[in-house]
Amino acid sequence: MKRVICVAAVARNGVIGDGPDIPWSVPGEQRLFKEVTLGHTLVMGRTTYESIGRPLPGRTTIVLTRDRAWRPAPAPGSDAVLVAHGLERALMKAALHEGEVIIAGGAQVYAAALPLASEQILSIIPLDPPGDARYPEFAEKDWEETDREVFDGFERVWLRRVV
Repeated sequence: MKRVICVAAVARNGVIGDGPDIPWSVPGEQRLFKEVTLGHTLVMGRTTYESIGRPLPGRTTIVLTRDRAWRPAPAPGSDAVLVAHGLERALMKAALHEGEVIIAGGAQVYAAALPLASEQILSIIPLDPPGDARYPEFAEKDWEETDREVFDGFERVWLRRVV
């Protein structure tokens, strides 16, 4: 099985979103998301996909949804979007595509995938915004920090599962 990596921007208070919005704007953070995910397979929930509004170039996108009738709107000239109706099915589809499996949100998808993840790449945003979507809690003892980069307005932390 391919490595499963959770990539998220997380506020100090655990918030990752407020409705379809990200409750902050931190220059450079999305550029780093692109660098980390380019060439890999993104797995994300339907709401996250719809908030982005299109497939991200240079990445295979698999959208998780319980709605069996849901289909992505056609996006001319862009990469295809695959649909899966469960995380296990999404991981099976991801195995057929290049790169690692990148879990890209939202909260329910992170919660389902975190027990399977071998790594986390978290952008820590030094804010405590209100929001209705939170990154799942995890036992820090089960993870070791392998790298930390400090940027203007946030830190990026790389974690690897140790158990």
